[in-house]
Formats: sequence, C-alpha cells, structure tokens
Amino acid sequence: MSRRGTRTRWLWAAASAYLGITPFLAVLLVFAGAGHAAPLCAPAAGGLVAGGPGGGPMTGTHTWSAEQTSNAHTITAVTSQRGLPRRAAVIAVAVAMQESRLRNLDHGDRDSVGLFQQRPSTGWGARDQLTDPVHATSLFLDALVRVPDWQRIDLWRAADSVQRSCCPHAYTQWASDAALLVGRHWTGPADPDPVLLPGADSGAPTPTTSPPCGPGGSGLPSAPSPGTAPRVPAEWAPPDDERLRTVVAFALDQLGKPYVWGGVGPDGWDCSGLTLRAWAAVGVALGRTTYDQVHTGTPVPSPDAVRPGDLLFIPGADGTHARPGHVGLALGHGLLVHAPQPGHTVRVDPLTTWTPVLSAIRRPT
Repeated sequence: MSRRGTRTRWLWAAASAYLGITPFLAVLLVFAGAGHAAPLCAPAAGGLVAGGPGGGPMTGTHTWSAEQTSNAHTITAVTSQRGLPRRAAVIAVAVAMQESRLRNLDHGDRDSVGLFQQRPSTGWGARDQLTDPVHATSLFLDALVRVPDWQRIDLWRAADSVQRSCCPHAYTQWASDAALLVGRHWTGPADPDPVLLPGADSGAPTPTTSPPCGPGGSGLPSAPSPGTAPRVPAEWAPPDDERLRTVVAFALDQLGKPYVWGGVGPDGWDCSGLTLRAWAAVGVALGRTTYDQVHTGTPVPSPDAVRPGDLLFIPGADGTHARPGHVGLALGHGLLVHAPQPGHTVRVDPLTTWTPVLSAIRRPT
C-alpha cells in the first residue's frame, strides 16, 4: 500500500473517531450538572426579559411582561396568605426570576418544570403540581422555612439551600427587582426586626410597609443648609481594596446631585437608591428599601469596626430603630456619604454626626 493511501486511511479514521465521540460529549455536557433546577447562570442583561404577551412595567433593570408580573403577584400572594414575612416572597420571586425568568415553563433541564424548575424525579412532586404556580410556590416555601436562619442569611444562601444550584451567586442579581415587584403587592406581615446596635431602642411599633427611603430624610438637626457645597477633605484617601474603591467612587461621583424621594439616579437620588446603585457597581444587589437593606450581608458590631462600603442606618425623620428610615455609605476616615433629605444634595458628613442615633451597621457580601 502506498504511503499516500496509508495517510488517507489514517485521516479518515481520525475524523470518524472525532465525529463519533462529539455527540457523546455533547450529551455528557447536557447531563453533567446536578441539582433541582435548570442552570441559567449567565448574568442577566438589561432591557426586556422574554416572557408572555403584553407589556410590563420597568422594575429595577428589567421590563417584566404581563405574564411575568402576574406570576410574581401569585408568589407574593401565596407567601402573604401563609403569614410568612415579606423576605420569603422576595427570595421566592428572585429564585423564579433566575430559574425560569418568571415563566411557568413546561420544560427545562432534564425533567425540570414550572416557575422554580422543580424536578419530579428528585421528589418535588408530580409534574402537574409543579406547573401549578400556587402549588409550586407552596412547595418552595415549605423547603425555605426549613433552612436554618433563612430570614437573616444572604438571599443567595437561602435560595441555594433550597435549589442546590450550580451557580448560587446568580440569585443575587435579581434581589433588587424581586424586592420592587414584591413591594407592589405585599399585604402580609413585616420582616423580623434587624440586629440593632447595643443601646438602640426599637422604639415605636413596626409598620407593615416601608417606603424606599423616608420622605423626611435623615431627620438630623445638624444637616447642612441647602446649597452648601459637598466635599471630601483633602486628607481622605480611597480604600486599598479595589472592590470597595469602586463602591465608594460611584457614590462620590453623585456628590451635588439632588435628593429625590424614590430616586435611583442618574440625576437624583434618595438614600437607599444611592447605596443600591453604589453596590450594584460591583455586582452586589441590595434590596430597594432601607428596611430591605438593613438585612443585607453581615452585622458590624460597632462604629469602631466600620470600614468603607458599610451601610449605616439611622431612624431618620420617618422611621424607628427597628425600621430605619435612612441609610448612608461609609467612606472610611470617619466619613460617610448619603442623600440627606428634600431640598439637599448628595453630600459627605462626619460619621460622628450619626453615631448617637445609629440603629444598625451592615456589611454587604
């Protein structure tokens, strides 16, 4: 046999082997993941989220269709009817956003179906139960309330304890949108009280609803007069940590912009809108309201332990220690930045002006 013939036969054999193994590898990749739900791990893009018919409201960074908002409403209503706190609904809606983009799917990874992409083969229930939004939500909540300390741990940790996802941190990207959608329909009980700093009295009874940031603002008598130029002292230096430096830099870029109740930028801010977007700059999703944010991350024990990026909470003009109405962002070097109140602009103030009335300090993770 000629050398050319031998080479030709070898090439055909190699090609046949490649073509034979490629489908096997593709099937192996499809079935490789573990867990209960289809892994939709890619970061969500802004704009319209594909879904059912009809236009929907712009919420957070996405426009949700009529089908999607209806499913969020169903999840919220089931949670409220069971007497669970609002945080349970926020976690459930965020999970449904990640797993199905809030669509009641009849398909998914392996046998996953429904809003939560639950799998009959792993014991979640029958297929017709899992494609019933009310029943599927109840099953999710049954599992959630069995997670130790689910009301206080990070949203993604609580979600993943139920879902066993391939990419647990992906749930975090939906926290803000979920909080906003749930807030539209919530009629149930409030969340449990936050961890207060020593000496912070809970004050008046906790109401069941909360604005994004109290319209009365910080309520501090020492708030500078309108028109006073916000500034960072010359001796201030940005944090060494690149992530925290990005958070702080975003907030400082907003200096001088007006306080707008309900404002989330770019031309006006309320207090929680400013902290929300500052942390979003490094991919960390906070809740929309001050009361959502006071459950974020981990508690910081005292003002002496504050570091740049920490969230600082005070009652403000419209809240209590148990339900703070105002939040600021620590800058380090004894400074903080916040959107104070109507008629004022985003500014820098000394931490000492807040210390006597601090309710809680949280460190996003």
